Amino acid sequence: MRLQRLDHVSLNVTDRARSIAWYRDVLGLPQLNQPTADDEPVFLGQPGLQFGLFQAERESPARKAESSGLRHVALVVDDLDGAQERLRSNGVEFRYEDHGTRCRCTSTTPTGTSSS
Repeated sequence: MRLQRLDHVSLNVTDRARSIAWYRDVLGLPQLNQPTADDEPVFLGQPGLQFGLFQAERESPARKAESSGLRHVALVVDDLDGAQERLRSNGVEFRYEDHGTRCRCTSTTPTGTSSS
């Protein structure tokens, strides 16, 4: 078996309409389908950069820092300055970090997932 690529990241979200708007309007990912029930995902993005959003049935308990679970989702952009401006213009708070070999800006989605 040889893995080819990541197909999608599936997330349970507490407010699917708000999350769809964030992934679509802030990140610019196209919405690919319109689910007809809460247990059907809405997919946004394209192959290799796709998110599936499910409506959660209940909120998760608060996680303590550095506990197990999803830490963050890292995305590569072609223009870091442009990405920062897009986040700013959409009112998204983020933290810029220079790691020497790469730079990143970290923000949090409406439902708490960290995006780098």
